[in-house]
Amino acid sequence: MFSERIVKSLASGSMIRAMFEQGNALKKLYGPENVYDFALGNPDLEPSAEIIEDMKALVSQPDIHKYMANAGHADVRQKIADFMKNKTDVAFEARHIIMCTGAAAGLTITMNSILNPGDEVIVIAPFFGEYRSYVTQYGGVIVPVRAIPGTFQLDIDAIGNAITAKTKAIIINSPNNPSGAVYPEEDLLKLNSVLLGAETKYGQPIYVVSDEPYVKVSYDNVQIPEVASIFDNAIIVNSFSKSLSLPGERIGYVAVNPLIKDSDILVDALIYSNRTLGFVNAPSLFQKLVADHLDDVVGLDSYKERRDVFYKILTDIGFECTLPKGAFYLFVKSPIEDDGAFCDMALKHNIVIVSGKGFGYPGYFRIAYCVSMSQITGSKEAFAALYKEATGK
Repeated sequence: MFSERIVKSLASGSMIRAMFEQGNALKKLYGPENVYDFALGNPDLEPSAEIIEDMKALVSQPDIHKYMANAGHADVRQKIADFMKNKTDVAFEARHIIMCTGAAAGLTITMNSILNPGDEVIVIAPFFGEYRSYVTQYGGVIVPVRAIPGTFQLDIDAIGNAITAKTKAIIINSPNNPSGAVYPEEDLLKLNSVLLGAETKYGQPIYVVSDEPYVKVSYDNVQIPEVASIFDNAIIVNSFSKSLSLPGERIGYVAVNPLIKDSDILVDALIYSNRTLGFVNAPSLFQKLVADHLDDVVGLDSYKERRDVFYKILTDIGFECTLPKGAFYLFVKSPIEDDGAFCDMALKHNIVIVSGKGFGYPGYFRIAYCVSMSQITGSKEAFAALYKEATGK
């Protein structure tokens, strides 16, 4: 009766959103102040005062609410191209930038534009679970490769072994959701060598799709390498949901490395996909807004403080966790083998967390610490009781 593909996908839908709904149900029962909801990466911080004032000014700007080219406002695309060029020393032009409704749309139009049925896309586990849908809905095959346990860094040899004649792309996400790992330039250069070798062997390009919503959210003076400077076949997908605390506005862009062979065809395909998949164009007002805040980031010191406090709470209790270098998640080892059962157990303590299974990395769970400090500190006793129930310690 309905689409068999979609109905089948419902069974393996987003675990994050499912836990989010669980959290809402608990809040109705016990009150929001008595529920410790760490399921969704939904920043609690408001946009900066400057962004709010710019938003107010833009609302009444002539023609701001009208259609524009499907790729976005020309002046906005030029500003982003100049920004990318300055960062990477790659000759980006406005025509290489496509404005989109957030990173999810950016990844969707990218997969629609590059994949043929049967093409394989390598993803690094743990990975954002929606990658499965972005790839498979266009006939692609997702090929997970586990990151190195403990550090969650790239396993270059394992990636090389996973490449076949059908490999069309690899998705990298650094800082990583859910682990907070940042891939160093040294490892990305090694990965580039592996990809170049495979491209020579199989006679076709392998695109590096860099999912970068957290690229400005890093700590401890960690530098995030410029992917477009390393990989000629890079497709950069960025979003302002996290950096500017604008997740509900759905605004981002795709940047196509001009060194990609037939890059103009790829750009045209992305624009076509943007229109025909129903996104049409990115929100007009917010295109103009973000173009003047490309290098801004909201609340970085606050996120670092929350990271440090939460990490200490959990490790003092006995949980095992690697200190994240970016994003705003803790990826914690489950004290029992079945992380799904552990997350169900957590609900009894009014703690909402997400199973590592949803990220392709069982045995762990994810905590989003983009919540109030009071919620973090208030959860200490609940986590201690949960740990005791799970371990008997």
